[in-house]
Amino acid sequence: MNNSFTIGGQIVDLVNSRIFSGVIVVEDGKITKIEEQPVGNMQYIMPGFIDAHVHIESSMLVPSEFARLATCHGTVATVSDPHEIANVLGKNGIKYMIENGKKVPFKFFFGAPSCVPSTNFETAGASLDANDIEGLMASDDIYYLSEVMNYPGVINEDPELMRKIAAAKKYGKPIDGHAPAVTGTDLQKYVSAGITTDHECFRLAGALEKISLGMKILIREGSAARNFDALIPLMATHPDKLMFCSDDKHPDELDDVHIDVLVRKAIALGYDVMDVLRAASFNAIKHYKLNVGLLQLGDDADFIVVDDLRHPVAKQTYIRGTLVAENGVSNIHYKETLIPNIFRAEYIHFDDIFLPDMGKKIKVIECQDGQLITKSFVAVPKVENGNIVSDVERDILKIVVVNRYQPTKPTVAFIRGFGLKRGALASSVAHDSHNIVAVGATDKDILHAVNLLIEHTGGVTAYCGTEMIAVPLPVAGLMSNEDGYEVAQAYQNADALAKRLGSTLYAPFMTLAFMALLVIPELKVSDKGLFDVTRFAITSVYEDDETSSMQSC
Repeated sequence: MNNSFTIGGQIVDLVNSRIFSGVIVVEDGKITKIEEQPVGNMQYIMPGFIDAHVHIESSMLVPSEFARLATCHGTVATVSDPHEIANVLGKNGIKYMIENGKKVPFKFFFGAPSCVPSTNFETAGASLDANDIEGLMASDDIYYLSEVMNYPGVINEDPELMRKIAAAKKYGKPIDGHAPAVTGTDLQKYVSAGITTDHECFRLAGALEKISLGMKILIREGSAARNFDALIPLMATHPDKLMFCSDDKHPDELDDVHIDVLVRKAIALGYDVMDVLRAASFNAIKHYKLNVGLLQLGDDADFIVVDDLRHPVAKQTYIRGTLVAENGVSNIHYKETLIPNIFRAEYIHFDDIFLPDMGKKIKVIECQDGQLITKSFVAVPKVENGNIVSDVERDILKIVVVNRYQPTKPTVAFIRGFGLKRGALASSVAHDSHNIVAVGATDKDILHAVNLLIEHTGGVTAYCGTEMIAVPLPVAGLMSNEDGYEVAQAYQNADALAKRLGSTLYAPFMTLAFMALLVIPELKVSDKGLFDVTRFAITSVYEDDETSSMQSC
């Protein structure tokens, strides 16, 4: 591909806050000349978009395939947390992501996961201690300390965690945050540790409090957590404190949109175009010290070409002067990849998920569409032959977590909000340790969905007896080794089946994956048991003294 050329148009200069008519000369991937002069071409040349916080693994695509889809939307770089694969494969997983990303002309900036595992209340495939983080921080391939999810550990000054934070400071690398619903003196202590960003805000007041303490806010619009509407008013008051991110984006949605959709939505709402474009590129480049061009002399030629400034759709995407995508078609070619994995789960049976009736009410997780946080309540269970089962009429469904690293008895709990009327869903993408999580209308359906997934050594499955769909994810049980567009179509088919089974959730598989995330309130589930995030402890599925004040259903 030729990366020496001249291009003219209306140049969007975010550094100097101006738009001018001119010509850019690119030689060997660098901008060697910018001449301000009248040109007949009214196309706009602007910096490419940056996803300021994303787990590539959640796209179910390896980095090289993620790049193929993302560049079509004008994305030129990501600030990528390889936390998911690190929980499965440790440092070898991080190395895999870095090396795979180098196969393609795209700018991946990986961090060192700070919390692997995120808690001691789940079984992971690997762990990273402070010595591991010290070694990673010394690497030129690592740009920051990834989200510090163990906020109780920071607040209580856990020695091991504080050593990890100290390692990032030693090498002058930013520290990402993760502090949902943390406020007051606890938040002050969290920020004073040197943590500089947060992408978990879901209310304006919480974001403003964090900004007042010096944090940057990443406005997230992913496949499960969607906080744009709640937080975009910050663009009017604190535009320099904002970045855009997806956090977790499933392949079918990545095939359709990425950061570009946030840019268009914000501009359509009337916010200043330059402020919005800075949130999509400039602010992340400056905060993370990224080697991404901003249309300045000597910069890498990283930019996009659009026809409409107020509704920017990438007509062309350039990275280091290489035309990587044009008119929605990627010029990056599929690359074969290795398939590292740890998957030792064995088929489960009816007795494994039998939950005996104890004559008590049960605790129920209540998931919320578009949010990672959950609520909880207690309910009288539905019982058949002494077994507590899913109650489809009340949408109280059995949810099961199966340890994929060693054969143990699954955890059984209950959840409301999925809306399944029949069938079951299962996934080996289950934040953060990525055990198998499944939800279903009957025990039989759950068994079939889980065992189908085990047969494929990872993936997502939807099952309803007469119809079943599996999307195999053999790379760490998280990502496919296949063509990204084919994976996107297969996932779309699975998502469609999940909705035909009754789910009303926007992204049922993504929501399911987050029901095992123990660092997001209020009630979650791991392979070791039902987890009360407020108390930060394993709790019984049966009603007890701790739940006497819970809402009852």
